[in-house]
Amino acid sequence: MKIQLWTIGKQQDASTKAAVDDFTMRVNRYFPCEWKLLPPSKASDPALIKKAESQTVLQSVQKDDYLVLLDERGKNISSPELASLLQQRANESRKQVIFLIGGAYGVDAAVRERADFTWSLSKLVFPHQVARLVLAEQVYRACTILRNEKYHHD
Repeated sequence: MKIQLWTIGKQQDASTKAAVDDFTMRVNRYFPCEWKLLPPSKASDPALIKKAESQTVLQSVQKDDYLVLLDERGKNISSPELASLLQQRANESRKQVIFLIGGAYGVDAAVRERADFTWSLSKLVFPHQVARLVLAEQVYRACTILRNEKYHHD
């Protein structure tokens, strides 16, 4: 199973890039993992921006991909529950799990409908750079939980 970490927006800031790259490299010990940066829309109206960005996402997602949308209105889950989600997808022989961080205005209803699961990192809204770091770290943590390694403490 391959893990894709998608984000709509600009390149990673140098201040967080090293940490995100480190956790991404760590995940690669367990599953092939890579980031995909989707360009933000150049439209001026937020509704048009969401629609254009969502079309890009929907054109890129394959039918068999398991899409996890990160959204503050999603379900809060624990690190062990995230590990279980990954294990279940691996047991289903999913080729790819995609974690999507939407654009500055979020995503439109079409992406919400396509998402197999909507996950909230927190009820708080984070800057994209922070969300990328938390996502990469939590996916790594889930992988260590699956292998019963010492990184996660209950």
